Amino acid sequence: MNTKLTLTIEQAVIEKAKKYAKEKERSLSDLIENYLKALTNENAQNQIELTPIVKSLKGSFKAPKNNDYKKDLANRLSEKYL
Repeated sequence: MNTKLTLTIEQAVIEKAKKYAKEKERSLSDLIENYLKALTNENAQNQIELTPIVKSLKGSFKAPKNNDYKKDLANRLSEKYL
């Protein structure tokens, strides 16, 4: 059973989404419904398969326990762009 849903979304986002839906020959409702299904599908989230390269790298790096990655990232981006 389909039910009507009202969302509040920025106008620019809506326009881009409508254009995308038209290009894909789908309705915006269909795109949003399928996105929400994918987002809430617990089985798909648990079945992420790692590629052999990622498997070989898994666990090869141990970050220090007191590492603040957000601060490190901000510092690195500041160095790069400022």
